[in-house]
Amino acid sequence: MTKIESSAIENRPILIIEDDEAISALLKYLLEREGYVVTALLDGAEAQNYILSGEYFPSLILLDILLPSIDGYDLLKLINETELWSSIPLIILSGRSQEEDIVRAFRMGADDYVTKPFRVNELVARIHRLL
Repeated sequence: MTKIESSAIENRPILIIEDDEAISALLKYLLEREGYVVTALLDGAEAQNYILSGEYFPSLILLDILLPSIDGYDLLKLINETELWSSIPLIILSGRSQEEDIVRAFRMGADDYVTKPFRVNELVARIHRLL
């Protein structure tokens, strides 16, 4: 990675909201290796508190749909209703691959939808495109 590319990525925090610890850890590792600062949350209620705290504003969000406590659709709605969060690019990362789930996510404001299992390099390319 050149110095210019590195500085373009530097300080671009990514928020991962994913309850599968193995997937979350893999994503965190891969994105940090790419130079991103990553925060990973494992629970919908924890994510809700993070959003409502008003202290943090990531550059991109990776959001699972099936989460404990509060599901991804409810978090997506909250994100879109929260002024400073509504313009943050958001990728749904979900095991749900039914057309109605994908269409619902896009109608609710998701910028992209990636189904699990996912291709790592493809996901990283989608993240780079949105940032």
